[in-house]
Amino acid sequence: MQSSEGFSVVDVKKSDAEWKDEAGLSDEEFYICRQKGTERAFTGRYWDTKTDGTYKCRCCGEPLFDSDTKYDSGSGWPSFYQPVAGEVVDEHRDTTHGMIRTEVTCARCGSHLGHVFPDGPQPTGLRYCINSASLDLEER
Repeated sequence: MQSSEGFSVVDVKKSDAEWKDEAGLSDEEFYICRQKGTERAFTGRYWDTKTDGTYKCRCCGEPLFDSDTKYDSGSGWPSFYQPVAGEVVDEHRDTTHGMIRTEVTCARCGSHLGHVFPDGPQPTGLRYCINSASLDLEER
């Protein structure tokens, strides 16, 4: 399988030190992306951004979501109704914090992005609720 940029969609494996140094992750970005943390609602840099562009994985640069699919869910996190392509994100059962949810990770590097819920708008009915710290916006 190939990503939208032509490379194989496989796990990019690095040590914690390599993720911090090579990807230049802040302590908060490392906690969210590599340790499955979350940012507080209404605090991330993209929760209310209306800028046109592509949202890429903060860790590996893989294009994940397009601003055309971003909408205001009222949740306090950037929300999208679909990724740029089905193979760019993986979904995993998450039973932490006494809940059953579906975690979303970058298919290329395994970075924790957030969760997907079945309460979004049409045409998919999905709400990809994503941490701003997991994303970089490339403006058009």
